[in-house]
Amino acid sequence: MMTKEELCKKITDIYPDIGICGIDLNVDYSDEKGAWVVDLKQKGHHLQTFLENNDARKCMEGKQCVSLGLHIAELVDNIKKM
Repeated sequence: MMTKEELCKKITDIYPDIGICGIDLNVDYSDEKGAWVVDLKQKGHHLQTFLENNDARKCMEGKQCVSLGLHIAELVDNIKKM
């Protein structure tokens, strides 16, 4: 299994506009949910989404994280509406 640092770095590589690992973006694995918890924070907005292991693997392979991309677009849209 990948580490949270590896996944966080890969997400910021794919989506460089979302911020910095540990500041704007936090990634942790939830045994309870059986998925990666991705927390995005930017300009007072907070969004939490779950990344299934299959999607996380696709991210690590350099493929786009579709569900995560949708949430990032939602966060950016909310920020622009401010």
